[in-house]
Amino acid sequence: MQKETEIKLRVSRETLAALREHPLLKKRNKSGWERRELTNQYFDTPERDLAKAKVALRLRRDGEEVIQTLKTRGQSVAGLSERNEYDWHLAKAKLDVKKLDGECWPEALADLDKKTLKPIFTTDFVRERAEIAWGRGKAKVVIEAALDLGFVIAGKQKEEICELELELREGEPAALLELAAELAEKLALMPCDISKAERGYRLFDANSYSLSLPAPQLSAEMPLDDAFAALGWHLLASSQRLAEQYRFNGHWRLLQDWVAQLIELRALLGSLGQAAPRQSTSELRSALDALLEDWRPLVSAGLEDEDVRKAAPEQFLEELQDVRWGLFSLNTSRWLLARSWTVGRTTRGNRQGAAQLQNWLPRLLAEEATSLQLGRYQQQPEDLAEQLPRIERIQAWLHLARGVLELPELDRLFGEMNKLAQLAETDISDEVLEARVQQALTVFQSRAWKTLLRL
Repeated sequence: MQKETEIKLRVSRETLAALREHPLLKKRNKSGWERRELTNQYFDTPERDLAKAKVALRLRRDGEEVIQTLKTRGQSVAGLSERNEYDWHLAKAKLDVKKLDGECWPEALADLDKKTLKPIFTTDFVRERAEIAWGRGKAKVVIEAALDLGFVIAGKQKEEICELELELREGEPAALLELAAELAEKLALMPCDISKAERGYRLFDANSYSLSLPAPQLSAEMPLDDAFAALGWHLLASSQRLAEQYRFNGHWRLLQDWVAQLIELRALLGSLGQAAPRQSTSELRSALDALLEDWRPLVSAGLEDEDVRKAAPEQFLEELQDVRWGLFSLNTSRWLLARSWTVGRTTRGNRQGAAQLQNWLPRLLAEEATSLQLGRYQQQPEDLAEQLPRIERIQAWLHLARGVLELPELDRLFGEMNKLAQLAETDISDEVLEARVQQALTVFQSRAWKTLLRL
């Protein structure tokens, strides 16, 4: 068994060709590009039991070699994936189910009749592979770079494979992200944790690509730094999966959810106070603001305009053909991995970062609730939009960390705050102004809000 740590980056055919000649890769290329044709047959039961257990089983023909591979459930964080991989070299291209036993076979599949495993789809592609190596401080980094071009084929359906895979052979995982970010400065690279196997299953069922990642388990005793890191990784990974699925099927709701993830990430960044000095978050905030400046108004306009919704998939493809989204994703991953918000903090900032969530969060929400001055907007509802960032900071924490809060009727407050946020975004009319007045009053009179103001 070996542990596979890699990052997958979706690219265009033009970018794939440019990567082959990229100065950075040419300088660090220790082996030259080796070209291979790979034919892969994937297996599962008719009920897709392996897919449900997050297991991929394939036979690969690589020249004269036949390799049976089992990849088990792993973890993927914002495009950087890690999972266990088992390989067996076989004498002929026939699945050997006797190998699928012992520690390699997931306990969840212990009762599976392996005789029911059948071929379900293929991935046929040309791989150009090279060993990329360099010195990183006192350590050596070795990464296998693979340029893959071909197709996933399931029955009469197929999807193009066009991607760069970077797999860590020696060194720290941060080196993968550093190399990818350097390449992404001039080339459109889209971090994408969907495997070739997942693409095959998606051809059978467009909704099989899971968008709902497990929410981070926050505890009351967790330090703020740890809670923010967990939430940041979650929001980034979710936004990447939403971007991939929206690129694939163009369903409007996915674009709305993608923008919502970015809004929550931006709100969290603005809520940390001295635990995250502004200088440490400046580049990330600017990149997020640029994305939201373009996509937030479009999503708002699309709520009422079908033509906007129909045009959005093509506009999103144009976004992905630019370097902005990929570079933002990779730099945010690097920022989170290095915990860059902790750099240059004051003593007070360090204390805040180490504070338990159960102590820090109620204070934050109380300060934000007091500063919001909802009573004012019952008199001046036309000014409510200026408070949208504050409303969204409250909303982000109510949504993502409500499990550590002890407030009455918390779910009701979250719902009423959602309505207030929507009204703050809506263009002003007499009807909207009256609705803002009523909604501000509803929130102000809620039990949870009154409790916050007393904290």
